[in-house]
Amino acid sequence: MEKLKNNYKIEASSFDLQKFLKRINFQGEIKLNLDGIKKLMQSQIFSVPFENIDVQAGKVISLIGDDIVTQIVDKNRGGYCYQINGIFSLMLQEIGVPHYYIAVRPLVNPGQNARTHLAIIATIENEEYLIDLGFGGNSIREPLKLSEIGTEIQQGYDTFTLVKTEEDEYLLQILIEKEWSNLYSFDVTPQRWIDFKPANHYNYSHPDSTFTQKLIVVLQNPLGKKILLKNAIKSVTNGVTEIIPFEDNQLNTTLETEFNLKV
Repeated sequence: MEKLKNNYKIEASSFDLQKFLKRINFQGEIKLNLDGIKKLMQSQIFSVPFENIDVQAGKVISLIGDDIVTQIVDKNRGGYCYQINGIFSLMLQEIGVPHYYIAVRPLVNPGQNARTHLAIIATIENEEYLIDLGFGGNSIREPLKLSEIGTEIQQGYDTFTLVKTEEDEYLLQILIEKEWSNLYSFDVTPQRWIDFKPANHYNYSHPDSTFTQKLIVVLQNPLGKKILLKNAIKSVTNGVTEIIPFEDNQLNTTLETEFNLKV
């Protein structure tokens, strides 16, 4: 049963399932089991980059569903968590997968952090799973079962775990160089789509926001991921990292050839 009414979720009259599936290069039949949702999730993260190009250009980032459809589907762009998880939510609504939003506290940066990140809890085969396509280079790559507390979960060449904190929150961690690093914490209190409007405003406009401070572009692929650095691409393939430099005047070409972004 849905924990929130449908009208509390993102809405977009322009969302067309077949156009979306073409955008994410999805092939075959949609299945509502775990493998089916995993396939949809990976089709999107391998096709739609995590990026903040519009933030860097000083633009207002819209949470209107139709604007997100235009950006990702019609303009072949990406976005950050609200756009990327938002359009996946539109797809889940269309195919009938029960889900709701949660407010997430990023822990990658030191100090006090607000709950500025959006993720999804979906019910798949009567189990609750964390779904998140929008946490940059350290995003999970497939649904993560909430009941698997303390289990090492291999997804591609990354290893994740969920633990419970003293505050009875979930803590998502990733294994980096044989040590567990915190990614974010959350509880499973359902949030309305409109609840993320203040956090979105902070992310695209506040000088303390990571997104206003530097250009971020990430595109995952079946063998790893590519991450844009200041004057280089960090390419991770089969767990092996390579740094590929480029000149300042090659940025737009690099975005197009390596990340399928034409701006």
